[in-house]
Amino acid sequence: MERKRKPYKTYTREFKLEAVKLMEASERPSSEVARELGVRRNQLYKWRDQLSQKGDHAFTGQGRPTKEKQSELTSLKQENTRLKEEIEILKKAAAYFARELK
Repeated sequence: MERKRKPYKTYTREFKLEAVKLMEASERPSSEVARELGVRRNQLYKWRDQLSQKGDHAFTGQGRPTKEKQSELTSLKQENTRLKEEIEILKKAAAYFARELK
C-alpha cells in the first residue's frame, strides 16, 4: 500500500514576512511561534535566512516546482543531453568522411 504525500502548503510573501517579524520581535521561543502559526520551526529559520540574504527580493518565486513540471524538466534535460551527444558524433563522422574524400 503506497501512501500519497500531502501536497505542499504554500504561503504568501506577506505571511512569511509577518512570521519572521513575529519570531524576531517576540519574547516567546520560536517553536511556540511556529506552532501558533502552523509551520515548522526550522521553516521560520529558513525564511529568516532567506530574508537576511536576499532582502526585498526574498520570497518572489513560486517555490518548488510541482512533481509534473519537475519530471517534465528532467526528461527534457535528458533529451537535451542525448541530442548534444548525437550532434558531437555526427560532427566527428562528417570530419572523418571529409578526410576520406581528399
